[in-house]
Amino acid sequence: MKNGDAGAVEELIEMFYDEILRYCRFHVPNPSLAEDAAQETFLKVIRFHDHYTGSKGKWKPFLYQIAANTCIDIGRKNRFSDVSLEQMTEEFACAEKGYENVRSALTLRQLTADLPDHLREPVLLKYGQDLTLREIAQTLNLPLRTVQSRLRAALKKLKEAYSEHLFR
Repeated sequence: MKNGDAGAVEELIEMFYDEILRYCRFHVPNPSLAEDAAQETFLKVIRFHDHYTGSKGKWKPFLYQIAANTCIDIGRKNRFSDVSLEQMTEEFACAEKGYENVRSALTLRQLTADLPDHLREPVLLKYGQDLTLREIAQTLNLPLRTVQSRLRAALKKLKEAYSEHLFR
């Protein structure tokens, strides 16, 4: 990309577009706005690729940082109301390949909805996007140990919430 190779841009988009779109859907419940966020992410990557300082081939954390900031910006412009799992299943099912993947993504989003942002984000990146702990640390610009402790704390809260729900 630094040498102006349009093929490199296309290859990057082809490799990561579906992942980034899925991530944006976790943060932006409106499918159209999530697509806008994903497209804007790649426009920003193209525009700011010279700011990329990571190791060669380690684009994931850079992409997710830009996607996170883009989703935050879109969220500020468009206040979202909570959407139920049933309302979203139909929208996602048309856009995604496997229904079970859609269902699990929506369930993850619903389960993490009550977590504070600093705990929700590592969970979404780990279990929704399959990023490694190191990639999550780079994406969130946090020490690896902090990511580990936040994941542990989030899972503990989720377990407690699930236990409370079962015994009601």
